[in-house]
Parts: sequence; structure tokens; C-alpha cells
Amino acid sequence: MNGSNSVSLFESSPSVVLAIYAHPDDADVACGGSLARWVDEGARVRVLLLTDGAKGTTDASVTPSVLATTRKQEVAKAAKELGGVEVESLGLSDGDVGEQREILGTLVRRIRELKPDVVLGHDPTAVFFGSVYVNHQDHRAAGWAVLDAVGPASSMPHYFPECGLAHRVHDVLLSGTLEPDTYVDITSSIDRKVKAVTAHHSQLPDDPHWAGETIRQQASDDGSRVGVAFAEGFRHLRLNG
Repeated sequence: MNGSNSVSLFESSPSVVLAIYAHPDDADVACGGSLARWVDEGARVRVLLLTDGAKGTTDASVTPSVLATTRKQEVAKAAKELGGVEVESLGLSDGDVGEQREILGTLVRRIRELKPDVVLGHDPTAVFFGSVYVNHQDHRAAGWAVLDAVGPASSMPHYFPECGLAHRVHDVLLSGTLEPDTYVDITSSIDRKVKAVTAHHSQLPDDPHWAGETIRQQASDDGSRVGVAFAEGFRHLRLNG
């Protein structure tokens, strides 16, 4: 890329992809189109969710255990919509991601086992979205954990030697960023992204059509920045060491 304001398309076709996100719906919202596209291209795609999402409601009448079960079912449906991505959940409690030191070792182990070409996760530096939203603490904590896992822990043998042979991740795509510089063309998979996101009924307002239109509009806006119909934007890190 040339210049701090330049943007580009991510043209790589990875063989193995690992998406690490805090809550059950986060990966579908953040990068569902990219994951679906890479599945179509033959990649092995795994989503690693850190929490069970049991606190993700403003309705006090919904018990956490019931909501956790509901969200697990929604995740399974969304995974099918994306083409059958693999999904694993660590089942942590919402709000506790930053308090779980052992998460880092788990992420290192998964990275070394899967040997992904691309790792996706939250951009932990994105905190304030205007004056209307503060990025969730789990998103920030998960994002830092991903960065700590890929640089340097998973690539250096003396970090977590019990977690397998070292593996260096070269491409990291951070979503929910305030400084996107790289976009993935999801024109071929936008419909499946919408279906995956709207599978999370517990997280949607009364009109799921509105949610789908919002997803399409954001993807259209991102696509216009790189000359395609629909895209997802990321901060791209190319790690050399």
C-alpha cells in the first residue's frame, strides 16, 4: 500500500482460516461474508468463540442459561448458512474475557494445531464509535489476546512449549476497526452473510429485515471504497516476525 490513506483489496485465497471472536454473533457480523467466500474457495474455516453470550440481552425475564442455549442453536444455524464452517466455543461468561489469563495459551494451542494462513479478530484499539457506542470490553480483551497470541507467542517455540510446534501467522485481519485499510470482496457471499447474521434472532430487534438491510448497506459502502459491489473492511497486519 502506498500512503497512509490508501486502501486495497485482500486478494489472497487462504487454505486455513481461524476467526477468533468474543460473542456468538460477532464473527458473522464482522466477517461472515469473507468466511463464506473462503469456504467456497476450498479453505478450512474455523470460528473460535470465547463466550457463551448468556448475558447478551436487555430483557431481565430471560435467564442466562436459556439464552446460552438459544445462542448456541443460533450459532449452529449461522454456520450452516456460511457453508458449514467449524465452530468451537470456550464457553466463558460474558464480561470475563479480560480476566482469563489462560485464554492466551488456548489461542496459541489452536493456532499451532490449525496452522492458519489468516487469523481474524476484533481491533482492540477501536473504543469510541462516535458518541453513541463504547466497544464492548470483551471485544477489546479478545482483540488484545489475539494479537498477543500471533505476535509473538504462537511463532516462538519457548512461549507455551506445551502447546505444540511454533507456527507463524503472516496475515491478521482486524474487524470493527476505525482505520480500515484492506477489504475483502464479498459480492458472491453477501446473501449468505445476511442469512447468518439474521439467524441470531435473540440479538435482533423485532424487524430482522432491518438488520439485513443494515448489513447490506454497510457492505455496499465498504465495497464502494474499492470498486466492488459488497465488501468487508479490516485493518490488515502483515507480520514478519
